[in-house]
Amino acid sequence: MTNQYQKRIKADPKVLAGKPIIKGTRIAVEFVLRLLAQGMTEKEILENYTHLKKEDIKAVLEYAAQVIGEEQVFPLIFPKTHKYA
Repeated sequence: MTNQYQKRIKADPKVLAGKPIIKGTRIAVEFVLRLLAQGMTEKEILENYTHLKKEDIKAVLEYAAQVIGEEQVFPLIFPKTHKYA
């Protein structure tokens, strides 16, 4: 992956408390991901948020994949007496 999202996604501490947003908007990456997760199609998002472009949605997905790909997972070890063991 080439990190093309960096052309469209930015984080500025002065905007939305530093959450990653689509450049030139106050639309958070998280918001677009939630719309997609709720079943909204790319077409519906673009119709409802006319200042967004198809490339913005692609950048959101690429950004999310990059963040998840860098996530470190640590196994949780519970004592045998713990309710999750």
